[in-house]
Amino acid sequence: MTDAVSLIQRKRDGGTLADAEIRWLFTAYAANEVADEQMSALLMAIFFQGLDQQELRTWTAAMIDSGDRLDLSQVTRPTVDKHSTGGVGDKVSLILAPLVAACGAAVPQLSGRGLGHTGGTLDKLDAIPGFTSSLSPEQTIAVMRQAGAVIAAAGSGLAPADRRLYALRDVTGTVESIPLIASSIMSKKIAEGTESLVLDVKVGTGAFMKSYDQAKQLAQTMVTLGREHGVRTAALLTRMDQPLGNAVGNAVEVEESVQALQGHGPEDLMRVTYALAEQMLSLAGIRGEDPREKIASGQAYEAYRTMIRAQGGDPDAPLPKAPHTKVVTAATTGWLANLDALKVGVAAWRLGAGRARKEDPVSAAAGVMCLAKPGDRLEKGQPVLELRADDERRFAGAEQALGTAIVIQADQPPPPPDPVIERIEG
Repeated sequence: MTDAVSLIQRKRDGGTLADAEIRWLFTAYAANEVADEQMSALLMAIFFQGLDQQELRTWTAAMIDSGDRLDLSQVTRPTVDKHSTGGVGDKVSLILAPLVAACGAAVPQLSGRGLGHTGGTLDKLDAIPGFTSSLSPEQTIAVMRQAGAVIAAAGSGLAPADRRLYALRDVTGTVESIPLIASSIMSKKIAEGTESLVLDVKVGTGAFMKSYDQAKQLAQTMVTLGREHGVRTAALLTRMDQPLGNAVGNAVEVEESVQALQGHGPEDLMRVTYALAEQMLSLAGIRGEDPREKIASGQAYEAYRTMIRAQGGDPDAPLPKAPHTKVVTAATTGWLANLDALKVGVAAWRLGAGRARKEDPVSAAAGVMCLAKPGDRLEKGQPVLELRADDERRFAGAEQALGTAIVIQADQPPPPPDPVIERIEG
């Protein structure tokens, strides 16, 4: 007879769990026959001992089977989604979903909210008056059929075991486990029913994965999981050492996304967006469509407006503006060599754009505007960042968080890094 203590002990000692044992574990946990402290102990054992590929495949399948699957059979277009592991200034989804829809795919973009220094896609869209991200499965499909894309919150019925496990990982120091991260992300993405998936795995100071090796391992693990579960999956490793684009916050990122859809996006942001769009179209089997042409013709922007209206938002309504601003200037003359993504992200968080706990409110208007990017020539006293806040008392904490974020070198400009590092196919 299977019991939780035996499974904990075996994994603690480096053994493997059989498929039937993992299935039993999730069934018993859902029925409260396995206690939270026992599941926490097993998660800690997995943190140190890992899961082999067979264990991980079954673990992920059990998480998927703990809830519902979104049935996208009513959607006539090929379905393809994108998931980002999160970063600073990462508003790619707001541009990418309507862009890929304009190319003929259907994009079921189920997103989340921000925590800490990384922004959440739903928090950004909440800055649009009237917009709602809380949709039923029927509403989600209706928006996709009307607009070609939807950006909404994952319903509570999709992989509910993940929410319970993540809550335990969050308070037991077991978040940073590649198999647990991979199963958490992929269980929800597979349950949403998409046929294809492209993963944007960030690497750098502002990313969850700070090192290339960690990011590549996570990407390969998730690509393998997706393919094992019948989802065409690929990944891109992209840089997150500096903010992506010029805006960091909520309303400011929506504004920059609209500018990008109108053909005026920052180069680094558009390079990542186009690279992901091309991968999504390739996996979806859509040939002969040029994402750049969809931007130039205005079709991507019109798809965005249709999506926003379909979800109750007003794409023409003014976005919230912060009543207080403060400029951070260059201390010396020279070339901007670095603008640390983590420090800028924490500054935006302290200005009110992020949250420390999931239940905390966020400011729609707060954030940071990057007035210069690495490679730019600066004169002493020239503005580099503009801080925005609802409460000017927040500026002190934001400036403290910035610390040494701005690095200026006198001799020569740094070589511009390619924001797209590598494609991972498993």
